[in-house]
Amino acid sequence: MHPLFTHVRSPIETPLPSRNRDCDVSSRTDSEPTVAVAEVLPEFADAFPFEEFNRMQSAALPALLNRDDNVVVSAPTASGKTALAELAICKTLAEDGTALFLAPLRALTNEKESEWERFEEMGYSVYVVTGERDLNPRRAERADILVMTPEKADSATRKHETSRYSFITDVDCCVIDEVHLLDSDRRGAVLEVTVSRLRRLCDPRVVALSATMPNIDDVADWLDAPDETTFAFGEKYRPVPLNADVKTYSHGENAFADKYRRLYRALDLAEPHIREEGQALVFVSSRQDTVQAAKKARDEIVERDIPMGARGDYDFHNDAADLSNDTLRQSVLDGVGFHHAGLAREDKNKVEQWFKQGKIQLLFSTSTLAWGVNLPARCVVIRDTKLHDPLEGEVDMSPLDVLQMLGRAGRPGYDDMGYAWVVCDRSDADKYRRLLRDGKEIESRLAAELDAHLNAEIALGTIDDVDDVMDWLSTTFYYARSQSAPNEYDAGSDLRNRVSDTLSALVDEGFVEQDGLNVEPTRLGQLASKFYLRLSTARRFADVAERCQDAADPDSAVSVDADDLLTAVAGATEFDSVSARSDEEDAVHAVLGDSVDDSLDAGQRKVLAILRSGMTGTTPTELKSDAWVIRQNALRLLAAMREFVDTLGPARYANLACRVEARVEHGISADAVGLTAIDGVGSGRAGKLAAAGLTSPADVVEAGEDGLVRAGLSDGVAEQVLANARELPVISIDWGDFPGTIAPGDNDMREVTVRNTGGSARAGLRVTVNGREMTAKPSYLGEATLPVAVFGADADELTFTVEVAFPALPLPTITETRSVLVR
Repeated sequence: MHPLFTHVRSPIETPLPSRNRDCDVSSRTDSEPTVAVAEVLPEFADAFPFEEFNRMQSAALPALLNRDDNVVVSAPTASGKTALAELAICKTLAEDGTALFLAPLRALTNEKESEWERFEEMGYSVYVVTGERDLNPRRAERADILVMTPEKADSATRKHETSRYSFITDVDCCVIDEVHLLDSDRRGAVLEVTVSRLRRLCDPRVVALSATMPNIDDVADWLDAPDETTFAFGEKYRPVPLNADVKTYSHGENAFADKYRRLYRALDLAEPHIREEGQALVFVSSRQDTVQAAKKARDEIVERDIPMGARGDYDFHNDAADLSNDTLRQSVLDGVGFHHAGLAREDKNKVEQWFKQGKIQLLFSTSTLAWGVNLPARCVVIRDTKLHDPLEGEVDMSPLDVLQMLGRAGRPGYDDMGYAWVVCDRSDADKYRRLLRDGKEIESRLAAELDAHLNAEIALGTIDDVDDVMDWLSTTFYYARSQSAPNEYDAGSDLRNRVSDTLSALVDEGFVEQDGLNVEPTRLGQLASKFYLRLSTARRFADVAERCQDAADPDSAVSVDADDLLTAVAGATEFDSVSARSDEEDAVHAVLGDSVDDSLDAGQRKVLAILRSGMTGTTPTELKSDAWVIRQNALRLLAAMREFVDTLGPARYANLACRVEARVEHGISADAVGLTAIDGVGSGRAGKLAAAGLTSPADVVEAGEDGLVRAGLSDGVAEQVLANARELPVISIDWGDFPGTIAPGDNDMREVTVRNTGGSARAGLRVTVNGREMTAKPSYLGEATLPVAVFGADADELTFTVEVAFPALPLPTITETRSVLVR
């Protein structure tokens, strides 16, 4: 134990609660003492926004501070689990270690960065790891507290041997917030394999926190947490008792009208509490729905004459005037607000503050609010149990989300009871009643993606032979769950056979090579792992790279253009569940016309239409609601496509893929896309430059700073853009003493020199004669010399072409030709 800590005596009887014994013992909870922060953490008292730990926190505190074992805690929503994470972090910091906090959603990583400024004030560094492009490796390496989503941690652990991500192996304690996300269809397997991989890489202490879950012992077995540090805090530890139920509505034929039926039902449930000066939190399915529901609710509140609003509060009126969202500015004065991840940070902060102060009495939100911000209400209503997912179509809201949202009911210190309802169609009522009665056991989602994750481990080198495969599997939650529920999961020989079959399929499909008991990845397997591709998508992209190779042969009938690459991405398995609503079909046809690959279904054609129109910044209004999500996923796939072609095909087609990727990202024309190769030039600046007739980095350099200012850039920006443009390659081709004629039958060896007088770049160099490849090689330019054989052939004229293509820059391919007459 670190000397900064006072030894903590358990405030409950010894031994500590076993995982098999619920901590919810009524004869004990009312008399359990609490512990003062300053008493046990005098050096970290400023890290906590309160002076005394509550009953739940005090009960778990000895396990967190006095021991080094892994810890698993399940407790009701809003019972104070964040403080347990902070306890584990404080112990790690006191021992000069590095803590990693895995937040369930990207929006919540920023919340933690703001919330944990108090650690910064104490001299510790908090760093939120965001995207690949934004990563600051030095800050990450020096951070005391890292905050990441499971997806970012997965990426970091896969790339831990690179200098950019080596910091991940220095983690001493990993706190998993909301570990019950293991049960998430989309994200559970990522969390599972990431934590298992991290434990093999650096074996950190793991502290897993969860809402109430019936099978906490399975999670504890997975993480090797002993009974003494596994806690199942029951409903008695909820700060405010919860009354949860299901209410139905009359389902109609019009989905739009049904939203309002559910809204009126939600207002019926919330109204009595609002009239008693309580507050209501209503969860809806989308950002736009929060806005529309708030508008409609304001009208209905006037009709019902419900006393709400603070229009007479002069200070509040002035504060509301500072909101950047016009609709929100008008709404909050009537006591109605909305909250979603797309609001400006300051607007969100004000909404949260005003709701806590009671100035907003009715708040509409998406599920993000339930996972992160501690914003309870006396009454919680889930208006929408189904939502539109751009990649999946209409789906049921996750049971985990439902329970998390309902758990926000009840304000500690203000309410004696919290009230929560699920509003759903009559056909779904029994399903939600069972969920409220029995809870949700946490299941592993690894089985559905076993092939991709097994391939990733082989690609990473953590699995070298067949025996390693079972050793790896034994570290997963899937294995732990299979031991406790053998009838629902493969177990014993069945599990071994399943893994063996999966490995054989990876070998057959070219992702893995096997020699006896030894296994190793192929380049295809490594690329699939690097870009987190479904294996069917990786195979599809490898086929495209092969087509590009064939297309380079002048005798081949195969051709590949930008639309072929977009079609390959739109048809990827990752987009299989995208659906096209009836009102979108005309917009899709307007973009694509009739010339569409027959293999694409309606949803995939929608993806193709979004990508193709996005290349020119002309996405139809009907497609814009899903366009951002689809485009972000497509950019990852296009980056993968570029590297597949770069690795397995010719450089000029990798350059084509790079240019397509840049056009989709920035929405810019083909002739001006090279501008985006300049660091700091995105769609806005590229558009200004192109409008002024500057369509290439060479044009930018020639225009100079004055020309860039005339094009609309500010002085400082123009100076930086010009400097960045000069760092790009500037190519010249020296043909030397190249002949103009050659006699039939003669053979003359010459050399052509390719020089780069600008910034260094990787290039593919190629020499062809009459379309046939003579020489091809990769090079970091520099300067490169290419041997060229000039020979007297049957043709009357020989056309030699030198080609310089940049596979990782959206610059146009550079070509120069020389003709030699045969006579």
